[in-house]
Amino acid sequence: MIQFYKKRDFGTFISDSFNFFKLYGKNYLKNYALINGLLLVLMVAIFIFGYKEFFVYFFGGNIDGGSFYFEEYFSNNAGLLIGVGVLGLLLFIVLVIVNYLYPVFYLKRIAEGAQKVKADEILADFKQNVGRIAKLCLGMIFIVTPIALFVIGFSYVLILIFIGIFLILLLYPTIFNVTTFLMYDYFNSKRGFLESLSYSIRAQFSYPNGSEKSPYWKYWGAAFVMFIIMYIATSIFTLVPMFFMYGSLLTSPSDRGFEENPFTGMFGIVFSIFYGISILVSFFLSNLMYINAGLMYYDSRTDLHQKVELEEIDTIGINE
Repeated sequence: MIQFYKKRDFGTFISDSFNFFKLYGKNYLKNYALINGLLLVLMVAIFIFGYKEFFVYFFGGNIDGGSFYFEEYFSNNAGLLIGVGVLGLLLFIVLVIVNYLYPVFYLKRIAEGAQKVKADEILADFKQNVGRIAKLCLGMIFIVTPIALFVIGFSYVLILIFIGIFLILLLYPTIFNVTTFLMYDYFNSKRGFLESLSYSIRAQFSYPNGSEKSPYWKYWGAAFVMFIIMYIATSIFTLVPMFFMYGSLLTSPSDRGFEENPFTGMFGIVFSIFYGISILVSFFLSNLMYINAGLMYYDSRTDLHQKVELEEIDTIGINE
């Protein structure tokens, strides 16, 4: 059993994230697939067919010498594109909500003492928190996202003087930590959205008592390592078919049929399989990042560490 409310260092965040899946992975991923499975399949289908259609027209337009192939394609398929776009956007929003909040609700139950969690219990948590989820979405869209985009955009401008590269490396993990802390705190405390946002920002730089060393670098480092792990794992499935495609275009005799539509035949099947697997792997691996962020959040709640330890001591006494 993992103790959640305790201090951790950089290495412990990484090891405990993997230990979590050793202990709870079967139950966690089973429920994740039950709750999120249909949404994932639909999103993968939309991504694959949309991606293929876009590149088929892209390659064909280039070969035929069409200079306005994008405009022509959009004008001829406006209704279809709008319909698929709206459907994809709605599915993506729901998928993001479930993908972000599932680990929050799951860890909350485990931290409260549950050994196993049922899918029905997680669904009940979603239903009971519909109002708070709606407020969270509005706050993320109209408050967090504009601020994050402004800060990231300003950092990209500073790339011209090289400072921006360093800032971007700092910002992406930090913004991810702030947003995940926000969601964990919003559903693990009685604070409102702005209060949880304030806490999630302050928690990156100091503990509540203010007398301990800043946790920023260990939080940033743990998130950065998880980003690298996820990037490497997903890149394997996307780079293989892309190398194969470009290798075929550069080394094979000119084949107009293949050049106009490189996604037909065996290559099209292989590309779709690898691309679909890449999307699924990225979503499943994202859970490793969210669990890691959850352990950081529980690390930051030093106000509850001693309380939980005392409760555990009292429980041992009762069991004896």
